[in-house]
Amino acid sequence: LDGMEVPLRVAVMGCVVNGPGEAREADLGVASGNGKGQIFVKGEVIKTVPESKIVETLIEEALKIAAEMEANG
Repeated sequence: LDGMEVPLRVAVMGCVVNGPGEAREADLGVASGNGKGQIFVKGEVIKTVPESKIVETLIEEALKIAAEMEANG
């Protein structure tokens, strides 16, 4: 996310039970456990991915959100 000019709030949480709710103010976040990561936007889970795909998926979603934010001003 180096070089991103959009002020994106990203939360990295350790618990899938409380993570999305506790980080609902974040634009994007991840909560992990049991070898999986839940990717969420504004506190809503949008997908669950294997642990090996968490970073890749988080970056992809961050870039999507940043593009939407730039397009909407």
